[in-house]
Amino acid sequence: MDFRVFQTLCMVGAFIIGGISHAPSHAQTSGFSGPPNFSQMVEARLPAVLGIVATGAQPSRQDLAPELPPGFEDFFGLPRPDRNPQNPSQALGSGFIISEDGFVVTNAHVIEGARKVEVILEDERTLEALVVGSDPATDIALLKLEGVSDMPHVAWGPSRDVAIGEWVVAIGNPFGLGSTVTAGIVSGQSRNINAGPYDDFIQTDAAINSGNSGGPLFNARGQVIGVNTAIFSPSGGNVGIGFAVPSHVAQRVVEDLKDDGQVDRGWLGVQVQGLTENIATAIGLPDTRGALINQVVSGGPADAAMLQVGDVILAANDTDIADPRDLVFAIADLATDEEAMLTIWRDGAREEVTVTIGRMPSNALTQAAETPLPAEDDDPRLGTTLSPLSADLRAQLQVPGDVDGLVITQVTEDSAADRAGLVQGDVIIEAGGQPATNAEVARDALEAAQENDRPLLLRIFRNGNFMFVAVNLTEN
Repeated sequence: MDFRVFQTLCMVGAFIIGGISHAPSHAQTSGFSGPPNFSQMVEARLPAVLGIVATGAQPSRQDLAPELPPGFEDFFGLPRPDRNPQNPSQALGSGFIISEDGFVVTNAHVIEGARKVEVILEDERTLEALVVGSDPATDIALLKLEGVSDMPHVAWGPSRDVAIGEWVVAIGNPFGLGSTVTAGIVSGQSRNINAGPYDDFIQTDAAINSGNSGGPLFNARGQVIGVNTAIFSPSGGNVGIGFAVPSHVAQRVVEDLKDDGQVDRGWLGVQVQGLTENIATAIGLPDTRGALINQVVSGGPADAAMLQVGDVILAANDTDIADPRDLVFAIADLATDEEAMLTIWRDGAREEVTVTIGRMPSNALTQAAETPLPAEDDDPRLGTTLSPLSADLRAQLQVPGDVDGLVITQVTEDSAADRAGLVQGDVIIEAGGQPATNAEVARDALEAAQENDRPLLLRIFRNGNFMFVAVNLTEN
């Protein structure tokens, strides 16, 4: 899927009170269950849905969601067009009240960088809101209206139980129009659109557009089952593919933000990747289920528990781990200092390891660039040209001082390395489980893999990240 056509939903516009959309009339005679319309439910919920105006300095392109796929930033709170650059920029979105004392839920990107946040009620009153906290990882933010009471509010609903084909209703502020209601069905569950590590979106065909960011997605009973966040749109408008953060994710984040303005997540201190058939074969696993550790953070919980690079995490507290995404969610839900039992695959056998969960830190690995480098050692069987990692090359590739290995300076087209996805600038750290201190180590590992009729397992450093790559030599 080309994620350049994904767009978040916050944009600029003026607020106008809009109308109400009803479900198709033929639903009454189709023989399937469904309300004849949503008018009563919508009438009761509209007062709790808000327009949001976030005022702040004009953001740079780099400030617009740097961790999202290309294209998301196109509607990521763009500044209001203004010929006077001295005027502050404004971005518009949606939100909804969840308590009578004025707590408001919206998207993190709607209020990102704002110096002032205001909400516009359904009766066109404007109130100032304080930002309690935001969580860019899930794109959820919590606001508070000061000095209010007895506010109309909505309740959370069970998003895990939502069925594909179930009726849903979206209310929000598309294109700055104000209170606008659309209806549709749930088109998919647990969608991963590569927006972040905690992707678990509800997909819907209810018409949502730019400006719906932060608005509620209701079930037919009027419960909030999602927070509208993104659309898939080649044209910029609705094409029937929208995404909402499910309520079981949003509700947990909101409660954490309400407590102290930040979200506490469990942390294991590893970097993991999925298993390919070649990698599974190389380490003796019968299938590709699990999360392969390709880096252990020094001093982190996994390091303290003696987890190792090359271990495969198969289960966490009796919850099977099918892929890295399963592990991310399983660990994030655990409390700091809680003990977890991990089932791992190490050296051809299952083992149990107890780890004390830490708190997720805010820092991230630095991204590095690929740079053409001078060649020194060729291996036609692998299809690469290798060079020792000198001080100059380390500086060019921005490789940390504690990373050593061989730099791939050239990859032969359609070679074993090319088919495995190796690229120029990759640093081979280990070959066949041995530190790649020189080209001889790599050649020995290659020959051993050929003799055992197994793929050659390499651990590499690329763009600030560690990963395993299995090179299938039998296809050469």
